[in-house]
Amino acid sequence: MDSLFFDRATVSVGGSTLLGPISWSVGAGECWVLLGPNGSGKTTLLSLAGARRQPSAGRVAVLGEFLGETPIRELWPRIGHVSHRLAEDISPSLTVEEVVLTGRSASLVTWLEEYGQDDLSEADRVLQESGCRGLARQRFGECSLGERQRVLVARARFGVPELLLLDEPAAGIDLPGREALVAATQAACEDGSTVVLATHHLEEIPPAATHSLLLSRGSVVASGVIEEVLTPAALSSCFDIELSVTQAGGRWSARSTRP
Repeated sequence: MDSLFFDRATVSVGGSTLLGPISWSVGAGECWVLLGPNGSGKTTLLSLAGARRQPSAGRVAVLGEFLGETPIRELWPRIGHVSHRLAEDISPSLTVEEVVLTGRSASLVTWLEEYGQDDLSEADRVLQESGCRGLARQRFGECSLGERQRVLVARARFGVPELLLLDEPAAGIDLPGREALVAATQAACEDGSTVVLATHHLEEIPPAATHSLLLSRGSVVASGVIEEVLTPAALSSCFDIELSVTQAGGRWSARSTRP
């Protein structure tokens, strides 16, 4: 069963088409990288993939359930989702450990839940793999931007969700923070979750990435096995700039071929 299935899915707002029509499928356990410039539709696509909005036309199935035909709140606990909006919605007074524990039921508070030793051990595991174990007792609001993003990745990975969606988690953070996030994303790809990572930068792609989807102006430029998609021709078309592409040690990079 595919983790995601899009059949000519379209999102329109106020008469303007933001995304689509897009036909796309993501197999269970695959690690996809979603690339495209600002305004290309990455966040809109992830909102469909996370069952956070309905398509205006076409059909979308998430973890085998078609949107509009199943209670979406039953899907949310099966999905780990990291977005900038989520960071704004979480109370800064929660400790880092409490933030991660809310990932068990995709909630924003802990007072409605009861957590056992197994939950605490799982929180410790994902915090350690995100390089944030030492922050467990710190208030979320006292963390740096890079620390908050890594904590949110740990929260999204709690319990090894079937589907993990990462919406530009490294945006605005420094080089050490970016590398820590790449390591956390790599761990997520290795622990069995289906992963979709949206980014502007090839340098943020983990070595375990298997596939890539290029978006521009709401439409697909290229899609498929990552080595066949991240070519100079496809990326230059996607970003509307002549690019050269290199891959070394499982990591990717791109730069302009013009001064």
